[in-house]
Amino acid sequence: MVSRARLPIGMFDSGLGGLTVARAVIDLLPHEDLIYFADSARCPYGPRSRREVRRFALQIMDLLVAEGVKMLVIACNAASSAALAEARHRYDVPVISVIEPGARAAVAATRNRRIGVIGTRLTIDSGSYEDAVAATRANVSLFSAACPAFVDFVERGDTASDELIAVAEDYLAPLKRAGIDTLILGCTHYPLLSGVIRYVMGEDVVLISSAEATANEVFVKLKHDGMLTPYTGAATHRFISSGSEDMFSELGRRFLGPEFTKVEERPWDLG
Repeated sequence: MVSRARLPIGMFDSGLGGLTVARAVIDLLPHEDLIYFADSARCPYGPRSRREVRRFALQIMDLLVAEGVKMLVIACNAASSAALAEARHRYDVPVISVIEPGARAAVAATRNRRIGVIGTRLTIDSGSYEDAVAATRANVSLFSAACPAFVDFVERGDTASDELIAVAEDYLAPLKRAGIDTLILGCTHYPLLSGVIRYVMGEDVVLISSAEATANEVFVKLKHDGMLTPYTGAATHRFISSGSEDMFSELGRRFLGPEFTKVEERPWDLG
């Protein structure tokens, strides 16, 4: 019988964005095996209904649990907003979200107590970040803005065009007027646009990516539960896509690097 500590971490996102979280986890925990599922056939999640995204997320987590994982990481803000509470009741493995770590990091970073958050329409409308910030009991104000087109730019590999900058200026203008000093990138795709976002917001605004904060939470939970993998050599990472293997492979290597290996296609009936 395989020790649970030696099982892989299961992680998923609607597409490429969660690779920012995968990168942070691999850097922090180089001995841990990882299974990453990209639901690229149904990306983006942001414009979809909460009920639909919840169904997708539970379907994917069922698959990962069946693969034999010791932890689930929902590397997608929309899926976290729609399915986190049910997932924590449904599975007998720890479930980590990207929302709570990002909110705590922003509260720790702000100087003027004015925090912004950007995300997909589903994430922003869900109020998940308002709830996560309120849970910290910090005396801060939160200002939000939906940036639905950002995911489309990332998924086609555009992270610096003039068109993207113009869209970013339009989306971020209300947050600049609000005088925020800290901005939560409330979608795991958005760190891949951090150059453009920083250009528009200015150098004085701290950008909070939930990737590193989430990786730290993964480490703490595995350590606390005695499930860190002992060093036995190089880790093995698997990447599964519900859509085109070719596009995901090309952009995955660009965004993740040498750890990104061959992609397994899983084009079963996803509904």
